Amino acid sequence: MAQVEATTERVIAADAETVFDALADYERTRGKVLPAQYSEYEVREGGDGEGTLVHWKLQATSKRVRDCLLEVTEPTDGRLVEKDRNSSMVTTWTVTPAGEGRSKAVVSTVWNGAGGIGGFFERTFAPKGLARIYDELLNNLAAEVEK
Repeated sequence: MAQVEATTERVIAADAETVFDALADYERTRGKVLPAQYSEYEVREGGDGEGTLVHWKLQATSKRVRDCLLEVTEPTDGRLVEKDRNSSMVTTWTVTPAGEGRSKAVVSTVWNGAGGIGGFFERTFAPKGLARIYDELLNNLAAEVEK
């Protein structure tokens, strides 16, 4: 099994603390900025960063739906890590300053891909599809925090 990785970034016209706080706010903000590929969103524990347990289904393709139950940690300032209890998937959000009143948000997801020909197609196409989903999420996040 080869590791598969998808990474996307965006510069947002809001300071890093505001952007990070919005990402870490699973109770109010996160559900609002998720694109249509996410469903059954539910905060099961916590709701603000470290210690949050959140559930959603992610429909990456018309046939592929991933049932995610994510434990959230904040290992360092500006970094949020979501580890899926149902798979090897780990998503890391990193928010850093990018000049006066601006920040850079980077999201990177890694997981153990399938083997064989299915794994080849997963490694080839899944990162691009997930990057499109994350682009939309980051656009929605920017619209929310740049108000």
